[in-house]
Amino acid sequence: MPLIVVGTLWFVWFVSWWASAKWSSTPVKRAGLRREVPNRIVTILGAYGLFARLPARIDPLLLDLRGHAVLSWACVALVALGFAFTWWARVHLGRLWSATVTRKPDHHVVDTGPYAVVRHPIYTGIIAAAIGTALVRGYVLSFVGVALIALGFYLKARLEEQFLRAELGREAYDAYARRVPMLMPLVG
Repeated sequence: MPLIVVGTLWFVWFVSWWASAKWSSTPVKRAGLRREVPNRIVTILGAYGLFARLPARIDPLLLDLRGHAVLSWACVALVALGFAFTWWARVHLGRLWSATVTRKPDHHVVDTGPYAVVRHPIYTGIIAAAIGTALVRGYVLSFVGVALIALGFYLKARLEEQFLRAELGREAYDAYARRVPMLMPLVG
C-alpha cells in the first residue's frame, strides 16, 4: 500500500507541476539548452533508476519495509513533505519559476520563504521525495537513481547560480549564497 501511495503522489505532483507551467512569465534570456543537456541526462537516468522494475536477481532488495508499517508510512510522509516543499517554493517564486535556466522580467534574487532555507528548494524537495521513494522501494537501483537525481540537480543548480550571478549581479547573489546553503538545510 505505501508503494501505491508513493506512486500516486509522484503522478499527482508531476501532472500538477506541468499543468501549472502556463502561469510562468515569458523568459527574457535563457542559459541555453546545450548547457542544460548534461544535468538533464543525469537526472533522467536517475529517474529511470528510481522507478525501474528489474528482476530481483539483477537488482536485489536491500531494504524491505513491508513488515514495518510505521517506517513505510514515515517514508511516504517524506515523499509528501518533499513535494509540499517544492510547491511552497514554486508558489513563492510565482511567475519567476521556469523549468529551464532563465531570466524573467523583473527577475531578482529571491531570499525569503523556502529560499531562506536553501537556495534551490524545488530541487531539495524532489531529492527528499526521491529518497523516500527509494526507501519504500528498497532496491539498489532506486538508491543509485537518487544519487543520480541529486547529482543532476546539483549540476543544474551550479549552472543556474552561474547564470544568475551574471544576470542579476555577482554581489547580490554572492551575499545570498553566503547566508543560505545550496541544497541541504543547515549545511553550508
